Amino acid sequence: MSTWVLLRGLTRDSRHWGHFPRVFGETIANAAIVPLDFPGNGAANAEKSPVTIEALVECCRSTLVLRGIAPPYHVLAMSLGAMVTVSWAARYPTEIPACVLINTSLRPLAPFYWRLRPPNYVPILRLLLLGDRADSEAAILRMTSRHLAQTNVVLEDWRRFRHERPVARGNALRQLLAAARFRAPATRPAARILVLASRCDTLVDARCSRTLATAWRAEFAEHPSAGHDLPLDDGAWVAHKVRQWLLMSSAG
Repeated sequence: MSTWVLLRGLTRDSRHWGHFPRVFGETIANAAIVPLDFPGNGAANAEKSPVTIEALVECCRSTLVLRGIAPPYHVLAMSLGAMVTVSWAARYPTEIPACVLINTSLRPLAPFYWRLRPPNYVPILRLLLLGDRADSEAAILRMTSRHLAQTNVVLEDWRRFRHERPVARGNALRQLLAAARFRAPATRPAARILVLASRCDTLVDARCSRTLATAWRAEFAEHPSAGHDLPLDDGAWVAHKVRQWLLMSSAG
């Protein structure tokens, strides 16, 4: 049995994974799936978010210890969560033998205008300034999904998540600061790495993932039509790519 830790992005709740953990568990044999919330998000929304990726790593490790879940951990993570995974794998190489990084970006491997595409600057500033006075979840869904057939069902859930476990504006800013300050480690982590990207990601340029995969000689796959929230737009594709990668790794 392999433990798979799932980490999401900026201000997101572990419930935002939706049906993906079930789909992943049905596809990956012997996977014990553990979605985590960062401090300030989800079930931990009353806590104060750290301002560094390194501190978020320690929070994840402490949470797993408190739950009695010992390493090694496989990690599947997107965006901010993938930054945490990179730092974790670099700092504690024996704890993470393999990881999947989805639609992430790292300094200095990508310029700032790839890491956050310019058309998003004003909408994100508006979200930070107006908070719940704007329809935040509808704006986030527009920025992160390209498969909009599911919008009504997903949006209803996301609005409920925000109502039940709101993320304080200060915590959102701290997480944004942590992401902006983080730099890639000087050397590639020892873990086996699969990088997944969405060609139609309008939030983070897919070139960030392509460049990362090339620099670190990691396995890479790109979805032709999904948005930033790739597990939401096509979770079955993600699970299938991870399964293929694991089979290739075991064969090698």
